Amino acid sequence: MFESLTEKLGSALRNLRGVGKLSEDNMAEALKEVRTALLSADVHFKVAREFVERVQTQCVGQEVLKTVSPGQLVVKIIHDELVKLLGEGSTALSGHRPLKIMLVGLHGSGKTTTTAKLGRLLTKQGYRPAVVACDVYRPAAIDQLEMLAKTNSLGFFSDRVSKDVPALGAAGLADALAASHDAILFDTAGRLQIDHDLIEEVKKLHARIQPDEVLLVADGALGQEAVNVARTFHEALALTGLVLTKLDGDARGGAALSMKSITGVPIKFVGTGEKSEDFETFHPDRMASRILGMGDVVSLVEKAQEVMDHKQAEQMAEKLKKADFTFEDFLAQMQQVKKLGSMDKVLGMLPGMSGVKLDDGAEKQMARTEAIILSMTHQERRKPELLNGSRRLRIANGSGTKVLEVNQLVKQFQQMQKMMRMMRGAKGAKMMRQMEAMQGQGGPGGMGGFPGRR
Repeated sequence: MFESLTEKLGSALRNLRGVGKLSEDNMAEALKEVRTALLSADVHFKVAREFVERVQTQCVGQEVLKTVSPGQLVVKIIHDELVKLLGEGSTALSGHRPLKIMLVGLHGSGKTTTTAKLGRLLTKQGYRPAVVACDVYRPAAIDQLEMLAKTNSLGFFSDRVSKDVPALGAAGLADALAASHDAILFDTAGRLQIDHDLIEEVKKLHARIQPDEVLLVADGALGQEAVNVARTFHEALALTGLVLTKLDGDARGGAALSMKSITGVPIKFVGTGEKSEDFETFHPDRMASRILGMGDVVSLVEKAQEVMDHKQAEQMAEKLKKADFTFEDFLAQMQQVKKLGSMDKVLGMLPGMSGVKLDDGAEKQMARTEAIILSMTHQERRKPELLNGSRRLRIANGSGTKVLEVNQLVKQFQQMQKMMRMMRGAKGAKMMRQMEAMQGQGGPGGMGGFPGRR
């Protein structure tokens, strides 16, 4: 998300390099490009204009320190303004227990999927969530929510006969409380466009269940229209938060920069993919850093801590020190890294790497490598020296690859093992200490790097 905005803002700021002092003249062209970048990202024209005016007021006349370039100063100012634009302060949910959350939005915005994703996230935070199917017009929506609830171990309530949404919501609430659930999520119906019946229905449901949170689920790709949708729902229900979905497929992301400013309602969550785990608490400061190409290492570390097996990581580190690293260990490490998401997504969280793209074959190459290792026997994985010509042919046939690819992987692995054995000796002790220090400072680790960059 925000790829286009990141690229254009970077281009605008590069023009300020080498300037000794910020003035109206040298800022005019750069800020014009910033405004153009915001508008092309589908940011509301009023929001873009006011944003540029605030940045200009802070920049003009500021002395540039010897240790700070004008570009760095402007990046800092723009970053701070982006944080304000996206919403300063806490975006946490109400701490009430039981916590009642009503999700509203247009048809196709991802409400049902978001309901389950949010339930999964609340489970990790110590809640016992249940979901209530309040979309009585689409049987498929009830079936989908039931399946997602089962997959994510959530309580589920529906009434496939009743068409009385407020009564259904009240019954679902009573059922969840009786089963000792302390977070109840109500998935409501949507329309292809806002109409009187939709608004009246959700208003009646709201009055009946008295939710602690009313979250609007909005498709991030809607752009300007998402702002209008948010405004209408806010006037009817007094929204407490926004959830932006499908940001993985939208390179513009202007809705995220406009909705908070126009409605005054904070963005609380973002959906970044189709999987249940592709759902994040929204952090304005981290998003601002991503937009400016500064990465989001904090979120990357949190994701790694969440999905990676710490005990396995310690065992892997010990094997590396002892030069006892096998193909089985390599396979386990690859599978751990895959849990972080696509390599493009991981790169986007690293400072200065948001503009780096993997070519189309990079993910496929990783899959081929995994297939080759999986086609080996357990003995072959532990002892690569057993891999003679006939075994390599069998592995190539079993993995759907060529013998040449198997040979290349085995050769690279043997070279790595040789280097590890060298590092065990006295000559490698200093290098090992340097690598450990680099890892402690957040330097790159692991194997294989990022193949196929362009």
